[in-house]
Amino acid sequence: MTNPSDVLLRGFEITRRWGGLVALNKVSLELQRGTVHAVIGTNGAGKSTLINILSGEIPPSSGQVELLGQDVTGWSQPRRARAGLGRSYQRNTIYPSFTVLENCRLAAQATVQKPWAWWSDAQQCTASMAQARAAATRAGLDDLLDREAGLLSHGQKRQLEIAMCLATKPQVLLLDEPLAGMGAEETERMLTLLAELKSSHAILLVEHDMDAVFRIADCITVMVNGTVIACGTPDFVRNSPEVRIAYLGEH
Repeated sequence: MTNPSDVLLRGFEITRRWGGLVALNKVSLELQRGTVHAVIGTNGAGKSTLINILSGEIPPSSGQVELLGQDVTGWSQPRRARAGLGRSYQRNTIYPSFTVLENCRLAAQATVQKPWAWWSDAQQCTASMAQARAAATRAGLDDLLDREAGLLSHGQKRQLEIAMCLATKPQVLLLDEPLAGMGAEETERMLTLLAELKSSHAILLVEHDMDAVFRIADCITVMVNGTVIACGTPDFVRNSPEVRIAYLGEH
């Protein structure tokens, strides 16, 4: 039985229309602390639209988003981020000429804002620097703090994006294809990181790597043409005739 206090993010019947196109049609889901909830579907299924609405980048046409028990449907993305929601993107959003630590510090500053001290050196802010170091360490980058981000491997850049999320001290992580373009070793490293993070976070994972999804996810939502056709455990989804026909291509 789900403990209500463990449900950190909810979407209620989220619908998004673009003119006559219905990109999302009454999509509902819950993200619980201690779980990885994967959202899968073919291109055009509505996965990116869903994650953009949950993060506050675009508003829903109808429906509601609830974060930590509060209705945040009308909140901006920065406000949701300050309230405990972090997200990563399909494309790298790091600052390549800055070091790993500087990237994390910039993210941490969003939660340790001191507008009255605009003249002070941001690097002297002990709180944001401590958050940055802790986030980089947790993401497995403690040996690369002084490395320029642009010189990292692809997998390390994806780890840095997770570290930048963690630097804002989120409770909910929305991760958009964090395994894209990774080799086997890098994928293993990222899956290990996600497994470690889920104990203290609720994680939404949008991902095309089905082997990884079925290994790491506690719950899977399957979408087709903006509609949820199945939601449940990996075994339930794997054995669903609707999923096999619509997504896995079986008959």
